[in-house]
Amino acid sequence: MQSTDPMNSVFDPSRFGSFFKIKTEITAEILQKLLIDAGILLGICIGVWIVSRWVAKVLMKSISGKTKTDFDDQLMKYNFFKWIANIIPALIIEFQERTVFANVLDDHSFFYKLTDALIILLIAKAIASFIKASRDFLSNKPGLQDKPIHSYAQLAKIFVYFFSGILVFSVLSEKSPIYFLSAMGAMTAVLLLIFKDTILGFVASIQLSANDMVRINDWISMPKYGADGDVVEINLTTIKVKNFDNTITTIPTYSFISDSFKNWRGMEESDGRRIKRALNIKIDSIRFCTEQMLDNFSKIQLIQNYIENKRKEIAEYNQEQNIDQSKVINGRSLTNIGVFRIYLENYLKTNPNINTNLTCMVRQLEPTDKGLPIQIYAFSKEKNWTKFEGVVADIFDHITAATQEFDLEIFQDPAGADFTAIGR
Repeated sequence: MQSTDPMNSVFDPSRFGSFFKIKTEITAEILQKLLIDAGILLGICIGVWIVSRWVAKVLMKSISGKTKTDFDDQLMKYNFFKWIANIIPALIIEFQERTVFANVLDDHSFFYKLTDALIILLIAKAIASFIKASRDFLSNKPGLQDKPIHSYAQLAKIFVYFFSGILVFSVLSEKSPIYFLSAMGAMTAVLLLIFKDTILGFVASIQLSANDMVRINDWISMPKYGADGDVVEINLTTIKVKNFDNTITTIPTYSFISDSFKNWRGMEESDGRRIKRALNIKIDSIRFCTEQMLDNFSKIQLIQNYIENKRKEIAEYNQEQNIDQSKVINGRSLTNIGVFRIYLENYLKTNPNINTNLTCMVRQLEPTDKGLPIQIYAFSKEKNWTKFEGVVADIFDHITAATQEFDLEIFQDPAGADFTAIGR
């Protein structure tokens, strides 16, 4: 007669043994020994895990404070040594589990496969943390700060996780990794669709890097995406731009290949930053210069020699050509706008903030209903935005005030006071 004592009952492998491939019936005696051995193994693994993590933490903290490089600090930041410490107890289980469960589990038990898969995943996480630490370490190197290190790090992590996944499936299914790689070859179209952005971003990042189109800290303008600021991060699929209003714009990396954008790096690396700004002069304030006006202009130091030489030149020409000077329109004469333009040219050339080795000119643009535009086209030695705007403001402060010395008026749209004056 069979005993009904639970301690003497037999666990039928057919209930769950087929999944874990249990090769023998588990009696109470076997179960008791199995639990004791498993408990000892588990206790050893937990103890090793605690000790290894503590040693890794204490040891690396003491070492990192004595080394000149900060690479070990980056490794600690991303828990590289903790992941290594996690691998050690998993390896102990891997080496001892076949001894503990030798009489119970088949050599191809799913339990053994889970342990192998766990080790693969832990190694993958350790490698990924190493890649992150290397990324931050290299990004801070002077010669590599403007390189897309983040893109390369992301690509490396993708490969690590991809091949780790292949190995995990290979271990669990007891099939060669080549089997899964060949199977994925048949799914190329689906994979291309799923990883479209990643593939395009990878291709774009290679082109951007090879052609040196964008670097970290470059000032770029991309109106289509509302971006106007400094590049702060270049990833595999996106590029982050910190705008001057401190907002962040995220742009797909491939857009820098397919769309147009402006990179201001050339200006920053050149010898000057361009000033291109105009004042609109009222056309009805432009006139020929009288002798009294020329006498007044000759007192302005920047154009004293110009006025003197021009007076002689014009007088000689008009005398040689027997010009009737009873009408000022006859022959040659100076105009207040012309003298003003020469004054501005000399003013810019003597301004210490203007790089005279680059283009420096004052030109008239096509007249409009706003008047006659007089444009300053020059290059400031100051390229920093704040200082540059200060230089431009100083120049146009002076120019705006100087127009009155030449009997010229600056155009502006009528305001309330103007309409009031008209009404009177």
